[in-house]
Amino acid sequence: MAKQYIQAPASVVMIRPHRFHPNPETATDNAFQRSNDDHSAEITAQEAFTEVTDAARKLEAAGVRVHIFEDRGEKETPDSVFPNNWFSTHSGGHIALYPMYSPSRRRERRYDIIDMLKAEYRVQDIIDYSSLEYDDLFLEGTGAMVLDHIARIAYTAQSNRANAIALERFCTHFNFEPMAFATADKNGNPIYHTNVMMCIATDFAMVGFDIIQDPERRREIYARLEETGRDVISLSHQQIEEFAGNAIELSTPEGRILAISTRAAASLDEAQKKIIEHTARIVELHVPTVELAGGSVRCMLAGIHLSRRYP
Repeated sequence: MAKQYIQAPASVVMIRPHRFHPNPETATDNAFQRSNDDHSAEITAQEAFTEVTDAARKLEAAGVRVHIFEDRGEKETPDSVFPNNWFSTHSGGHIALYPMYSPSRRRERRYDIIDMLKAEYRVQDIIDYSSLEYDDLFLEGTGAMVLDHIARIAYTAQSNRANAIALERFCTHFNFEPMAFATADKNGNPIYHTNVMMCIATDFAMVGFDIIQDPERRREIYARLEETGRDVISLSHQQIEEFAGNAIELSTPEGRILAISTRAAASLDEAQKKIIEHTARIVELHVPTVELAGGSVRCMLAGIHLSRRYP
């Protein structure tokens, strides 16, 4: 597989929501979540539906292959718009299914999506960790882990949603080195998902280093990213709050892009944008309603790191 596709997938899965709303069940440890008191539940759901539809069209126009699925319309799956938490795909034909912390999120797992992946891409095996939920062991996919597919490192912020035992099992099966660390936001709360504070692209990485509590671990992570030849961009607390870390690099026939929300892109300074744009074109997606649920563009896109069956 060419280097540009190892880290930056050319295809994604998206879920178009029908009953979206900020989930009170996940609000206890997600400090990024906000309520939407200005709009009714119906208007909020419709706005999120439109935002996902427009985002998918914009990504397709940029050259990304988008597989979009309709939400089942269940009240019990308000976070279905974030599919990257319950499954991930890996080169060599591997799929992982993950144990989810919140009971409502466990209903998001859909085998019609897995069947599509089997039909369209070369899938060799599926490793299902979801039974760990019965042991209260959770690992919420590429929300809990930010994967460096080139250096084979799984960067993981310690939280309710990233259990050390589950992380070790994943890393053993998929040949990643676990790199776990403690975090704290400005109020001293742990970051709920690593992908809101860290984005690893092919030639650069964006990280909220100030959120990593241990100075030695902070230096080690910086060095590990730098030794891969990447330009390392440090994000401030304010930029993390604006979802600047919740972006994803994707491959297109015309080169790589960085999919990021309009709000997040506005928080970047010109020097940071220049580093990004040296190797990836910034594509802004307007998703303010979706962001009320505490996630942004990265959470909305489940990257497909599989070989296409019919290229």
